[in-house]
Amino acid sequence: MGEPAARVPFIGLTGGLGAGKSTALACLEKLGAATLSTDAVVHELYASDEVLSEVAKRFPGAVKDGQVDRGSLAVSAFGEEGGREWLEGLLWPLVGERVASFRASAHGVPAAVVEVPLLFESGMEEVFDHTIAVVAEESTRAERAAARGHEAVEERAGRQLSQEEKSHRADFTVRNDGTREELKAELAKVLESIGGG
Repeated sequence: MGEPAARVPFIGLTGGLGAGKSTALACLEKLGAATLSTDAVVHELYASDEVLSEVAKRFPGAVKDGQVDRGSLAVSAFGEEGGREWLEGLLWPLVGERVASFRASAHGVPAAVVEVPLLFESGMEEVFDHTIAVVAEESTRAERAAARGHEAVEERAGRQLSQEEKSHRADFTVRNDGTREELKAELAKVLESIGGG
């Protein structure tokens, strides 16, 4: 009988629009962590027959050429009373299943990290051992958001907490105003401090 496998630290990663969550997730992967983006999971779910048919029933205008048009869906769901709650009720349990199976399959890595944009807003912080907030100067965030076609960094329609609030609630805050290498070095320190590096 060998030693039981050490438990892999389970980390939730969040940050405001344009702060660099995806970049931080990529850096953590390079540092050896297992990584998962809930946005990527949602993207996959929209392509699944189960979600596609449910969305088509509730918001027919949001499905074009057999695919969910995320822009149209956002307008429909946020514009209709109870629409957002219905959509979250459809997606979040499925995302939760994916996160649980990801966690269960993470072995022999310094950490298992899940990027969750609405980590604190959805109350998901409770499932993680540690949380990290990625923050950046407002001007930097605005530039990054504009480069991706987002109009304003103002936390989308009041749905997101400010980055200051996310930082306050997170176990670790990592600044992302410098180079990718600087960000990677900061994240390496976090992994080391939680015993995953």
